[in-house]
Formats: sequence, C-alpha cells, structure tokens
Amino acid sequence: MYYGYETQRTQTNLNTQYRTMVDPFVVQTLQTVVGKELVIQTTRDTIRGTLKDVKPDHILIMAGDSPFFIRIQQIVSIMPD
Repeated sequence: MYYGYETQRTQTNLNTQYRTMVDPFVVQTLQTVVGKELVIQTTRDTIRGTLKDVKPDHILIMAGDSPFFIRIQQIVSIMPD
C-alpha cells in the first residue's frame, strides 16, 4: 500500500538526497592499483581478486568470474596478493 507514502511525499514536497562519506586518500591509492591482485579484508569477510574499478564510495573486485562490489567504508585493510 504505497498510497499513504506517496500522499505524504506529495503533500510535503520532500526531495530525496543521497550522501556518502568519501575518503579521498583511500580512493586515490586504490586507483593506483587497478588491475592488480589484492586481498581485501572487510568488516564481514576477506576477498581475493583483481581490482577492476574504483568509485568514490565503492570498488569492484573480480574473484574468479564473480564480481564483488565493496563499499569503501566497509574496508578494514588492503594487501597485495
């Protein structure tokens, strides 16, 4: 039942804004190792793979044929593999 939500949003004219924390030093350092094999330790798991892309809020790691999108805020450590 989206009726109540849509009505409330229309009546108050809310604008949705997305914000994220950016750590420019981590992003800049990660950009220098795109294409390299890394071990990424996160708050949940450890992933080994090739760093394919770096964005201000997340990275893309290819572990075999599986892509992993990891939020930079969740990274604990980064090591070369």
